[in-house]
Amino acid sequence: MRGSVVSIHIVGQATGPPVEVRTAQALPGRGLQGDRYFEKSGTFSDKDGPDRELTLIEIEALEALERDYRVTLQPGAARRQIVTRGVALNHLVGREFQVGEVRLRGIRLCEPCSHLAGLTQPQVLDGLAHRGGLRAQVLSEGTIRTGDEIT
Repeated sequence: MRGSVVSIHIVGQATGPPVEVRTAQALPGRGLQGDRYFEKSGTFSDKDGPDRELTLIEIEALEALERDYRVTLQPGAARRQIVTRGVALNHLVGREFQVGEVRLRGIRLCEPCSHLAGLTQPQVLDGLAHRGGLRAQVLSEGTIRTGDEIT
């Protein structure tokens, strides 16, 4: 498996706008520096566990959403921090993998929720079902960059 990082998005507050960045610092137990879950200000920050540290979504899922449901969702609007290309994220549940210099472990699928539907369009619930991305735990500190290889 070899994929790449298409884009990185940080959201500072629970319903705040996503900001695309070229690099992000990942810290174990915290996630991406500056993000709402790193700061414990995300919508679901009151829930404990490593599955809030980092989220990823495939650009292919967003392309399928547009093709099959006629819903255009910009990568940052998906509310996932890392947008990937060329990697089947669903296959990484329970597995360790590398994004650039950062080691991650896939925890569980990141299914679309009513919060995402409320911020975007209701069709995302069906259009991203089982393709909404991956929740991952950060295992090593480091910088993730746009263009980084995923192995």
